[in-house]
Amino acid sequence: MTDDNTPGTLGAVSVDCPAKTNLTLHVGERHDEWGGRHALDTVYCGLGIYDTVTVEQKRPSTGFSLDISGRFLGDLASSSTDLRRNHAVRALFTMAHAAGREADISISIEKEIPVGAGLGGGSADAAAVILGLNALWELDWPLEKLQAIAAGLGADMPFCLSGGYARGTGFGERIELLDATSPTVAALRADGFDGDVIVGAYRAELGTPEVYGLFDELGDGDGDLNSLQKAAIELHPRSGRAIELALEAGATQAFVSGSGPSVVAFVPDGAAMEAVDRSWREWNAVDRLITATAPAVPIVRHLDSPEGDR
Repeated sequence: MTDDNTPGTLGAVSVDCPAKTNLTLHVGERHDEWGGRHALDTVYCGLGIYDTVTVEQKRPSTGFSLDISGRFLGDLASSSTDLRRNHAVRALFTMAHAAGREADISISIEKEIPVGAGLGGGSADAAAVILGLNALWELDWPLEKLQAIAAGLGADMPFCLSGGYARGTGFGERIELLDATSPTVAALRADGFDGDVIVGAYRAELGTPEVYGLFDELGDGDGDLNSLQKAAIELHPRSGRAIELALEAGATQAFVSGSGPSVVAFVPDGAAMEAVDRSWREWNAVDRLITATAPAVPIVRHLDSPEGDR
């Protein structure tokens, strides 16, 4: 990280980027040509839990800086963290290279998405930087070009640029946006993936490679719409208990989000929301409860334009 004591900035854009979950996640074979990644077929959904990322233009030749704040930073709070491996910083350098720009940018991240939770917080931060720089540098690149850039950084990042509903294939990076009334989404809503959402998060983190490694040994759970759920629960049993309690309390669907350990529960009404909340607290099934709406999309705004643009 470079010294950010520079005299002022030259413009700023702020992006509220939502978390993601996977309403379905079918995991296939590993592919050597994808660096050992598995084939995926997933339906993404943006969740209204937001990291706020601000990118500010700095004076020439002053380098980049990164500031991260929030109550639940996990490993990000470690002083030994290599900043250049941070998803947001990687996105900055990738965008700078693509645009022929210098990376003289200050990045500020206010985190609300739990770290290492299967909710795509790191991917959301990277997507927010890409969206923010596209606006700050007045590139006006279309979503398809931004998605191609994001695909080189991680599987979830192309989706996080758009939020809403989308189908992801390949290793998750090939995105087909889905209207809320599309047959796929309509079928999922009919199956209970509809209504308000309550998320159970944990102090513990699960590493995605660890979960995939155990999945390779265990395979799918019987009837699970998320192929990784069985492995995630094996590594973090409280997630499984939280799912059981949520369904008993009236949730229409409850599942591990992505590679876990967070649990997402869809509830049909306020009474069910309160019942799930009460049950999780009573049985100490989760460490943190978050209510959210779905689907959610990024919000991009210039700091001198408080209304922003969706």
